[in-house]
Amino acid sequence: MIRSGPVSLYLEVRGLGTGNPLLVVNGGPGFGHDYVHCSGAWDVLARKRRVAFYDQRGTGRSTPVKAGTPCTLAQQIDDLDAVRAALGADQVDLLGHSWGGYLVMAYAARHPGHIRHLMIVDSAAPKWSETEFIFKYIFPEGLEKQSGLQFAEAFGDSNAQKQDLREYFGMLFYDTAHRDEFLRRGGDYAYSQTVNAALGADLEKYDLNPELPKFRFPTLVVTGRYDINVAPSTAWKIHQKIPNSRFVAFEKSGHIPYFEEPDLFVSTIEDFLAH
Repeated sequence: MIRSGPVSLYLEVRGLGTGNPLLVVNGGPGFGHDYVHCSGAWDVLARKRRVAFYDQRGTGRSTPVKAGTPCTLAQQIDDLDAVRAALGADQVDLLGHSWGGYLVMAYAARHPGHIRHLMIVDSAAPKWSETEFIFKYIFPEGLEKQSGLQFAEAFGDSNAQKQDLREYFGMLFYDTAHRDEFLRRGGDYAYSQTVNAALGADLEKYDLNPELPKFRFPTLVVTGRYDINVAPSTAWKIHQKIPNSRFVAFEKSGHIPYFEEPDLFVSTIEDFLAH
């Protein structure tokens, strides 16, 4: 556990390398980092370096956020910087997945000197409201089922949220075998609606688009070709705004390429970090 202002954050580090750590920022908002361990890719990457994960405030084993308590982008940036400092690294290789992609872009805009390499994986758009979700075009029946479950959640059905999340996770994959494996491993990850709602409201204030052309560190933008959660066009637009960035589409992946194509993901990250 480390401190960031008044809250405690759960930090996990794998690997024993002494160079710049790879700091992984998970998606949500509202999830702890546990879901990223669906993949063994991180342990392979940890053979050469430390790979760090943390539970964002209000999630996982970090300090909970009570309803009505502020949970802002500025606080999330401060928390991420506290994690970097706890790793004893002036510079980190920073990777953000999904909502975490948005957070690492915001962090990079605020603290560019602490970035060695930046990796933006299946990220939300730099302006939150411009994120292109395409569930409604691909899984209309899934959204209808979720709508009924969310109605039950609002009336206190504790099991409905778990079913809602499993329905959501079930729409994230290119390969149904990978989908079934992910759900079998643990598609009932803990989730904080309080954190999601608080950050969702705060993010409406910001537009990171003007910041992206200022990035001068090596940047990799990744998407799964069949990402239903965030359309690949979102990643392409991010790539176009960041000078000299590299764009990679994983052709047999949905929203979680490090799970569906782990070997290719590792080799892509290794190649990027080597330059």
